[in-house]
Amino acid sequence: MKTLASDIRFAEPSDAASLADIHAAAWRSAYTGIIPFRSLGGMIRRRGVDWWQAALERQAAILVIEFAGRPIGYATLGRNRTRAIEASGEIYEIYLLPEYQGLGFGRRLFGAARELLRERGLKGLVVWALAENEQAGAFYAAMGGVDIAEGSETFEARTIRKVAFRWN
Repeated sequence: MKTLASDIRFAEPSDAASLADIHAAAWRSAYTGIIPFRSLGGMIRRRGVDWWQAALERQAAILVIEFAGRPIGYATLGRNRTRAIEASGEIYEIYLLPEYQGLGFGRRLFGAARELLRERGLKGLVVWALAENEQAGAFYAAMGGVDIAEGSETFEARTIRKVAFRWN
């Protein structure tokens, strides 16, 4: 069995460019063919270096996972934004560079995010994923998440179903 050495830490202002790059690569990989091209491109452009710097200045809870000293993924987390779901914590995003997916880094990052929410006194966890993003759905199910709610997002003229996964 191989062990992959990685570190998980809070994001710092110097991570803004890496976060923007990870976001762009992961979103292109995950959502091309799901989210219409124009909408996807606009969403990626809005989340550039300046957006990440502002988020870090607001002290948003962002964890970074590093491999060989290089940021390869991130998770954003905080209070659950959906009052109808009985969970007080939420992982808003968890993304890895595509070449690091399927190697165990996502599990480590998910575990660290879940533990941080617990440490902050938030009980229960929810994560939303687009239903067509089968890789994300399979990941959350493998992590023990239960599909408990549905919603939708509209991009241009296309409405896409999303699913909420919950952990107690």
